[in-house]
Amino acid sequence: MATKISTTLQALSRELRYEPTTKHIRALLDTDVVLDSRRAVIVWEPRRVVPCYAVPADGVVGVLSPAAPGPTGTDAPPVLHPGIPFSRHSTPGTAFDVTAGGRTAEAAAFGFDDPDLEGYVAFDSDAFDWLEEDDPVQSHPRDPFHRVDIRHSSRHVRVTAGQLTLAESTSPLIVFETNLAERIYIPAADVKWDALASTDSATLCPYKGTASYWRLADGPDGDVAWSYQTPLPPAVEIAGYVCFYDNLVDVEEL
Repeated sequence: MATKISTTLQALSRELRYEPTTKHIRALLDTDVVLDSRRAVIVWEPRRVVPCYAVPADGVVGVLSPAAPGPTGTDAPPVLHPGIPFSRHSTPGTAFDVTAGGRTAEAAAFGFDDPDLEGYVAFDSDAFDWLEEDDPVQSHPRDPFHRVDIRHSSRHVRVTAGQLTLAESTSPLIVFETNLAERIYIPAADVKWDALASTDSATLCPYKGTASYWRLADGPDGDVAWSYQTPLPPAVEIAGYVCFYDNLVDVEEL
């Protein structure tokens, strides 16, 4: 019987998973190094959507001390999405505070009660500044099983909010990203900018970079579109292109 790979990977999401990497991984608290290792692993806790880095104890430079107890195990939500902090764990282990250079990141490290990860300590992606080799890492480590494919298209796409046309294009880029719905990015020249107003929202994506957001100029508050003005090198083609939330406005293929 044939196996659908995505179904198998989804079933594995309920387990503690890891994958070794040969990258030189460092993390800093301000300017002080807290870990430095060439034997790191990428770790996903059960039901955790995005991974973090864990390193052997001999790669930990900062001082670890037991953290105050926090919710674990059955107390964790069914799905640990990126908005749920690192301190919410779904597997047995020990939480640590991390101190370096006189500063402390509370509950920013975690040791696993697992024989395959014995001696490894995981670190909060958001608590430190990270380097892979000599390049900075935004947000969390890139999932080695996650792809982002950008393709040029001739689809005729129109975006509307009620009777208002927000954008229309026959030369969009289509972004295909693992486990996510395809996204249609429209050239800036094909967007009706007078219908939109910029907001202060910003998000980080380890694959694409920092996103800026827009709302309807004459409408309720709430972001309806985003764009990567200076994307990371793997996604440079989408620079300046605009994508709309298809659950908030109508994105129609003609």
